[in-house]
Amino acid sequence: MGESATASDNTAPLDYRETRPTEGGASYSLRQRFQRLTWNVTWTLLASWTPAPLHRWRVFLLRLFGANVHPSAHVYRSAKIWLPQNLTMGPHACLGPKVNCYNMAMITLDDHAIVSQGTHLCAGTHDVDDEHFQLFAKPIAIGAHAWIAAEAFIGPGVALGERCVVGARAVLFKDTAPDGIYAGNPAKLIRQRRRS
Repeated sequence: MGESATASDNTAPLDYRETRPTEGGASYSLRQRFQRLTWNVTWTLLASWTPAPLHRWRVFLLRLFGANVHPSAHVYRSAKIWLPQNLTMGPHACLGPKVNCYNMAMITLDDHAIVSQGTHLCAGTHDVDDEHFQLFAKPIAIGAHAWIAAEAFIGPGVALGERCVVGARAVLFKDTAPDGIYAGNPAKLIRQRRRS
């Protein structure tokens, strides 16, 4: 299960050969499941209803639960963060409305990176060749000044280059080059971004 080594021991999926989740066993430790439950209750009660401008309050809650988020980052109230301790956001980075940050492994947004509304950042998948359907996690890294447009899907292990753009509803499973503009399903390079 070397793939999940990208997550800390506490956040790594359990060995499916032992726990057999397809037969009702657990995918994660009891401690980790309790952390996520506590986080979800906290976000629901203290953040999900807050006015849009209260980014600093939501960042405070994320940091309280172990996220490494710069105070100037913007996290919208309807964003869904699976596990705060697997989130890093640089100055002025943004998780827009209704973003699903499924961070089973670390998800990093560098300075000024923007993830637009409805985007799905998915850092976990299953081994389709494993009879136990083992879950594993791979980190996602979003470079500085990159922009992921509305409702895009970014798969496990993807690294986006600085200033790259991923078009609306694009599906991306491969790394991108700096300044590249990608669109489609699967996302392909359309052209290079021009610098003004």
